[in-house]
Amino acid sequence: MLIEKLKRSAWVYLFVALFLVLGACSNTEDVERTEKMEGMDHSNMDMSSSGEVPEGLKAAKNPTYPVGSKAIIQEAHMEGMKDAEATIVGAYDTTVYTITYTPTMGGEKVENHKWVVHEELIDVGDAPLEPGAEVKTDASHMKGMEGATVEINSAEQTIVYMVDFTMTTNGEEVKNHKWVTERELSPVK
Repeated sequence: MLIEKLKRSAWVYLFVALFLVLGACSNTEDVERTEKMEGMDHSNMDMSSSGEVPEGLKAAKNPTYPVGSKAIIQEAHMEGMKDAEATIVGAYDTTVYTITYTPTMGGEKVENHKWVVHEELIDVGDAPLEPGAEVKTDASHMKGMEGATVEINSAEQTIVYMVDFTMTTNGEEVKNHKWVTERELSPVK
């Protein structure tokens, strides 16, 4: 009888240990998922900004979402953005780019970061850049981005928006988030 109790206790301890190990693995995966959306590590992203816009960035004449209006964010650059209601703070006509770069302070390469506007690139002139071009940026959306040499992955002429919103995951207020494209927004229903 004593041996039976010891066997049962051993199984209980084994089950508890297995549960704890699997729980720890699950939490690690959740953290990694939070930090990487669409293959991009956003753990160093500064979601809010001062609201200052780059020199030369022109306000859009007829944006779909005028300043002061509301829209729903349809694409998440970072967890907590998707389905958030945004207030439009600014709307600008420009070329937006996805970029790949290595942070200036070292660390892993950031791939396909969305978005940097043309006016955040250094000494590039007025013409849109082609994918593959390498330039420097003065954008500071993420730690180590400002002054980095970036490779242009894609370019798109569109209206970009600066928005205020509340994170859907933790209720944190985000002010003057740069940037969301017009196709990443939808009307409030």
